[in-house]
Amino acid sequence: MKLVHISVFIIVTFTLLAGCSQPEQAQQPPQAPQVDVANPISATITQWDEYSGRFEAVSEVEIRARVSGYVDSVNFRDGQQVEKGHVLFVIDQRPFKIALNSAQARYDLAKKELDRGQDLRAKNSISQEEVDRRFSEFQQANAALEAAKLDMEFTEVRSPISGLVSRDYVNVGNLISAESATLLTTVVSVDPIHFYFEAGENEFLKYSRFTQSDERKSSRNTPNPVRIKLQDETEYSHTGVMDFVDNRIDRSTGTIQGRAILDNSDGLILPGVFGRIELLARENVDVMLLPDTAIGSDQSRKFVYVVGQDNVFARKYVSIGDLHTPELRVINSGLTASDRVVVNGLMRARDGMAVEPQTVSLADQYRW
Repeated sequence: MKLVHISVFIIVTFTLLAGCSQPEQAQQPPQAPQVDVANPISATITQWDEYSGRFEAVSEVEIRARVSGYVDSVNFRDGQQVEKGHVLFVIDQRPFKIALNSAQARYDLAKKELDRGQDLRAKNSISQEEVDRRFSEFQQANAALEAAKLDMEFTEVRSPISGLVSRDYVNVGNLISAESATLLTTVVSVDPIHFYFEAGENEFLKYSRFTQSDERKSSRNTPNPVRIKLQDETEYSHTGVMDFVDNRIDRSTGTIQGRAILDNSDGLILPGVFGRIELLARENVDVMLLPDTAIGSDQSRKFVYVVGQDNVFARKYVSIGDLHTPELRVINSGLTASDRVVVNGLMRARDGMAVEPQTVSLADQYRW
């Protein structure tokens, strides 16, 4: 038994010594992470600035009574389209017809008296003073007749514009007063239609600088194009032009009001509807574009990761502009066309780390 134990001890000892005598295998260095890199897209684009605003009617009229009386009829359906001159309300005409007939009779009598007086004056039968008195009476009668005709005309309350009428605020049988200018209804035009929005002082100064450098004409005297989309739309499908810029900056908000006008022949848009507008900023601008997902934020600064000639991963700060498409953003400064920007695999690398770059084409990927 002792011989067996000694043999086992010798075998184990030999095995351990043999293992210790083998050289340690060299550890393999970690493989460099793969990242997708691409050159920025160089493009010549038209730049647009985006704002929020609301549509308003070009013309909006409050329909009020100009004579007193009872409402005899309402000649429209609430909310219908009416044309200019459409009779909306009729006020009881009977007392006005009586007044008109009385004024007509006084006018006829005064005219006869004047004609007779002129004949007698030609025969030197009456004095010139008497003729002048009769002429004055004729003028007063004529003025009273015109006033009676006007009051009779005002009993038919007509729409001064074409557009959509609201509901009747006063129903048939109610007494309305000219002295209090009773509001009967309102009418708003819908085609064309205005879009109002506000831009900040910085934007106003930017456009002013563009005008001074002949990069863009002022919207005060040039119908610069605009594109508008509604809340349920994804594309700016409504087109129009600028037709007004206010004459001062609002001190309380630091903004200036602008206005565009566009066709609305189908009546889809009503005054008060919210929308987003794109206003032409500059045309034929040379820019670089990058996917918005490739741009990071460091507090207020923006940056991208680039891969240098030594394939080292590094951060580069940039100045960005607006989104040109839903995916691509304008890079104002900080990059060159030859920079290899990391567009995929950002989570696999760290600053100063060597990477394995795989070149991709942004132009192909985004069909530019």
